[in-house]
This record gives sequence, structure tokens and C-alpha cells, in this order.
Amino acid sequence: MTLTRPDRYPRLLKVTWARWQRQIVFLLGGVTVGASAVALALLADQVQAAFALLVGKWRYASLVVTPAGFVLAVFLTNRYFQNSQGSGIPQAIAARELDDQAARGRLVSIRIAIGKILLTLLGLLCGASAGREGPTVQVGASIMFAIGRLSPRRQPGLILAGAAAGVAAAFNTPLAGIVFAIEEMSRAFEVRTSGLVIASVIAAGLTSLALVGNYAYFGTSPTMLRTGADWLAVPVCGVVGGLAGGLFSRIVVVVARGLPGLLGAAIKQHRLPFAAACGFAVALCGIASGDTIYGTGYTHVKAALEGGVPLPWHFGLLKFAATTLSTISGIPGGIFSPSLAVGAGIGANLAHLFAGAPVDAIILLGMVAYFAGVVQAPITAFVIVTEMTENHAMVIPLMAAALIAWLASRLVCPEGIYHALAKGFLRQEPDTAAAH
Repeated sequence: MTLTRPDRYPRLLKVTWARWQRQIVFLLGGVTVGASAVALALLADQVQAAFALLVGKWRYASLVVTPAGFVLAVFLTNRYFQNSQGSGIPQAIAARELDDQAARGRLVSIRIAIGKILLTLLGLLCGASAGREGPTVQVGASIMFAIGRLSPRRQPGLILAGAAAGVAAAFNTPLAGIVFAIEEMSRAFEVRTSGLVIASVIAAGLTSLALVGNYAYFGTSPTMLRTGADWLAVPVCGVVGGLAGGLFSRIVVVVARGLPGLLGAAIKQHRLPFAAACGFAVALCGIASGDTIYGTGYTHVKAALEGGVPLPWHFGLLKFAATTLSTISGIPGGIFSPSLAVGAGIGANLAHLFAGAPVDAIILLGMVAYFAGVVQAPITAFVIVTEMTENHAMVIPLMAAALIAWLASRLVCPEGIYHALAKGFLRQEPDTAAAH
């Protein structure tokens, strides 16, 4: 029977209110992600300062603390917070591709988010060369997944929105959060979820602004390439940074999939001793670097860009080694900030080839090239570096360097690190489901 007009209004009101309820819940999710990102950032600064104070009093303390911390982090990860290892971005990507709710819950959940925060802080507390931004992505995806139980049909979109909000709030880079969601998380533009992603990014960004104010992650850098000769640094940084980033990704992916022979079997069976060995090697890198490669690398890169403080010639090489060891050890921790720091070291070294060129401009090219080589997401790379430095004069050279680096990286590692690692989590799901 056809509804009469008086019957139609209550139904319309009910449907409209239900839609607004969902939108409000999603916005609250964005606010929660933003607050979590700020809390993780502030706590990360505190634990890194505590470790710096320790090695400042006894610089060889890392030879004990770092291996012990790695072992504890891997033990807690495997025992209580499975699937929280690494950056967390591959888990978020895999969760989007799964259809089963229980399988998704094994990759993104509130329990994993709590473990991710605690164990990322533990890694930084013991001197790991790791970042907090990738973990923020998994935390954001986990928060949105929990909220998404109220709207099951929108689960993949919510995970995407949570990941984008995590990047935006972690770096104070809203555009990079949106681009990251499109280019890396979904690799497509989805009209149905675009509004949800943007709303979540806005909510997370405003929360971050309210709590810590507006800021550029690496400070403001007005530098630019001045002469035609300076532009030669673009292809050089692109090729060198891209190849180095591809090498890092190749090592991480190969180790994650399992090395062949006895060595691979030994690593798989003895994860704690392997973590201890990685931690000890990171400590050696730290001592050799003069205690500059621990943590995210943020302080040294910002000093180089804003204050012109030169980076040691060995900074990029030792940071590369320490980040590689921290990543393959199995501890939770991201690679965003450490990758930018490695790229800064590469750029600082390459700047010696271009006499008269602004060093900070070459550093930016190194940062974007290495980062694009690692993640193989060139648009995200140049957008995030541009936003983090508020430097729009370098947009074109950064774009060119990122594109060249992406092409160079694929010669070494044919597939982006996050999607390659995500396949590992997707492959393990049938075994996990069978076990349950």
C-alpha cells in the first residue's frame, strides 16, 4: 500500500537521523585517532629523551639496553600482541582486502592498537631506529575498525579513513593523509569513501591542531634550486636515493618471507636470539655514529634543515643499517621518519658534488628520493615532504626526484614494501582460520 504523506515524514526523519548518527560516530573516530596520534608523539619524545639521557651518562649502555629491549618487545609481540610487528601499514592494507570480520580483527583491533602504542614506545625507549607514524596508521585503522562494527557495510572504507587520519595527525599533513589513502592504501580513488576519508582527516587534523597547535614537522624551509647546475642534483638524488630505498625494501621483504637454507630456518626458530643480535648491531651503529642514529632521526634532520647544522658523513649509512636491523628484528615500529632521516643523510653527502648549491635543498631531494624508493609511492613522497617543510618552491624538483626514485627502486625491488608485506599477512590468514 502506498504511504500517505503523514506516514512518510516520520520514516524520512528516522532514516536521516540514522545517517547523521553514523557520520557523528565516524567524526568521533577521527577525533580519537587524532588524540591517539598526539599522545603517541608526545610519549615518543619523552622515551627518546630518556634513552638519550641514559647514553649521555654511559654511552655503552646501549650494548645492554638495546638488545634486551628488542628481545622483550619481540617476546611481548609474539605472546600477547600478534600481528603488531613492524610498521603496521601492511596489516591495515591486508585488513582492507579481507572480507571476513574475524580475520580483519586479527590484524586491526583495539587490543592490537594498545600493544602497538606500548611496544613502539618500548622500542624507542631502548634505542631502536624506528618511527611512530606507521604505527599510528595501524592504530587509526584499529580504532575505526572498532567503530565500524556499527556499520559493517562500510568496514573497508573505515579502515582506509583511519589510516589516512593516522598519517595526517602524525605529521600534521592533511593532504599527505588523503594522498596516502588513495595511492598506497587503496591504489584507487573510491567515490563512496572519499567523503569519509576527508571527514576523518579533518577531524584528526583539527584535534591535533587543538592539542599541539599548527606546526611544520621539519620546520619551515624556504630553500630552492637557484641555477641550472643545481638541477643536476635532481636526477642524481633520484637515482641514488631510489636504488638505496629499493635495497632497503628488498632486504626487509626477503627476510620477512624467510631466507633460504639453514640461516632462514635458524631465524624462524630462534626469533628472540635474532632480535638480540639485531639490537646489539643497532647499538654498535649508535656508538659508531656518536649516538645520532637512535630513534626517529627527527632532531638531527630538523637541525640540518632549519639551523644548517651539518650531518656527519656517516649518518645516512649508519641510519640505513640501524633502520634495516630494527625493521627485520620483528619489533613494532615504523619506517617513515627513519627513512626521511636516511634520505637526509644521503642528500647531505651528495651535496658535496654540487659546489655552490644550497645544501638544504639537496637534503630535501635526498629525503623525497629515498622515501619514494622505500614506499614506491612517489606522489605521497613529494606531498609529505612539501607539507612537512612548507616549501612550495621545491615542488617541481621534488616531484621529479620522487618519480625518478620510484623508477630506480623498481629495478631493485619490483613491488612496494607495504603491499609485498601485506601479501604475507593475507597468506597466513587461511592457516590462522584453520587453527581456530
